[in-house]
Amino acid sequence: MGFFTDTSVCIGCKACEVACKEWNAVPEDGLEFTGMSYDNTQGLGADTWRHVAFIEQDKPMGNAATGTSADGTGMRWLMASDVCKHCTHAACLDVCPTGSLFRTEFGTVVVQEDICNGCGYCIPACPYGVIDQRKGDGRAWKCTLCYDRLGAGQQPACAKACPTDSIQYGPLEELRERAAARLDQLHDLGVDDARLYGEDPEDGVGGDGAFFLLLDEPEVYGLPPDPVVTTRDLPSMWRHAGAAALTLLGGAAAVFAVHGRARGRR
Repeated sequence: MGFFTDTSVCIGCKACEVACKEWNAVPEDGLEFTGMSYDNTQGLGADTWRHVAFIEQDKPMGNAATGTSADGTGMRWLMASDVCKHCTHAACLDVCPTGSLFRTEFGTVVVQEDICNGCGYCIPACPYGVIDQRKGDGRAWKCTLCYDRLGAGQQPACAKACPTDSIQYGPLEELRERAAARLDQLHDLGVDDARLYGEDPEDGVGGDGAFFLLLDEPEVYGLPPDPVVTTRDLPSMWRHAGAAALTLLGGAAAVFAVHGRARGRR
């Protein structure tokens, strides 16, 4: 199960942000404007599990003309509701020493705040910079994809609140088919920059449980173009460390054997 976020129909209402905060009792996080746009939550964090980005561009949308701003230049807005990607190969799971992070029966990744010890190993491990420690608390927090609601047969609060169906919840295979059809539709309308992001099970994280239809390059939305699971080299590192340890033990045994024979001859 997962999310498909179609940014082409997002209107930036932030209903998803509000619904997420209300249902999950996420604390208020300041609501400070960046000074660069109408974005007043600025990014994902321990107290922002859904974040709606507002991106201004001087660029047409397909065959449409850009709007005109007060200074006479053209512009368009890209709006996108970002969230934890619930990676198929989740590095945060690999590095958690307490088992606080776990894979649910729905395929999503959840933090158990009553087990988290605040070590913070999961934070640099996330290739998307999603998971975060809460100030004054120290523990790691992020989207749970409303695990409690899924268990009750309900959809996540953000998807339920979205008035345009920009956020859709369901079986990933079904969502991928729906996303591919929408992508074809946008290409037919001349929106050649439209693309899917995070839907490919063969990508560097094994595909995301939350993927997107974007209208420009991932970097425009602050997303890494080619994310990879940061713990991908751990198995080979352990193999090399094991080989090095065996070599050291072999050398020590050889030295001990040589010195032992020498002492025996004396």
